[in-house]
Amino acid sequence: MRGGEYTDEVLHLTTKLLEVNPEYYTVWNHRRRLLRSFFPEGSRSDVDDGRTPDDASGFDAVRRYILDDLAFLLPLLRKFPKCYWIWNYRLWLLDETILRLPLIAAHEIWQKELSLVGKMLSLDSRNFHGWGYRSKVVSTLEEISTGANPFSDSMTDAEFNYTTKMIQSNLSNFSAWHRRSKLIPRLLQERNASHAERKSLLDKEFELIQRALWADPDSKDQSLWFYHQYLISNFEPSASKDSILPDLSVEDKLSYIHTQITDLQDMLEGAETCKWIYQRLLDLALMSRALNSDWPIPSSDVESWIANLAELDPLRKGRWNDLRSQMDC
Repeated sequence: MRGGEYTDEVLHLTTKLLEVNPEYYTVWNHRRRLLRSFFPEGSRSDVDDGRTPDDASGFDAVRRYILDDLAFLLPLLRKFPKCYWIWNYRLWLLDETILRLPLIAAHEIWQKELSLVGKMLSLDSRNFHGWGYRSKVVSTLEEISTGANPFSDSMTDAEFNYTTKMIQSNLSNFSAWHRRSKLIPRLLQERNASHAERKSLLDKEFELIQRALWADPDSKDQSLWFYHQYLISNFEPSASKDSILPDLSVEDKLSYIHTQITDLQDMLEGAETCKWIYQRLLDLALMSRALNSDWPIPSSDVESWIANLAELDPLRKGRWNDLRSQMDC
């Protein structure tokens, strides 16, 4: 590497090294330099100008190098699915297709990559590297395809349905729930959703998360409770502009809050050791008090929730005591 030798032999040596230790990022960087030295002169901008690389088969050569290297990475991803350097290098290869190949050829390679990452996630559905990678692939495909209408080639609906499929196959898929929360604001924007349509979506999301929570009320699965927290954030006194129902009235917010409190109290029966129920009840009680200065339930219940939290989660006892002082219990 120090000698700056850019040969097939050196490329083969980097292959052997990376098969043994893919965390060796210096070797990945040198492999990039090697491939760039092999690429013929020319880029996609040459195609746009009506020109071709010096070598008439230059684009085919670039495509072959990239496809061969993408194939080399597959066994490594199966063996080391959470190695950052493999995922980073694979994205670099794909980015090179946009820089160096005709757009239609680059789009074809990225489209195949979407199918590939779908298969990867079917084998390891909770791999957050794979989910982040899929997000990048989807956004790039949209950028490549976008025409005059910015939503004409949107994949938001398809991705939203994909999260539904993955959640139904594994309720504990934190990455799928997180991805869903990021897709919803864009989905509503692209649909130019009315207030009624937004409310319908929120109600359906509550139904989905309630079914998941009721499947195992005593579950310690944080992914479900984090998504539930995302949904109830719509009832904050000053909701975000990206919330599902940004123009929800105070009366409607209170109605939702009281419904959620009732549902969670029902869920608490038989799940008294689940700290997340108590914590969420307190979150909702605080929201209600911030909206109308009243407690939605007796203060004795609030005190009971805090006492149970302090017992179930003693490491955060100071936090619960501070919360008790804020609530004047």
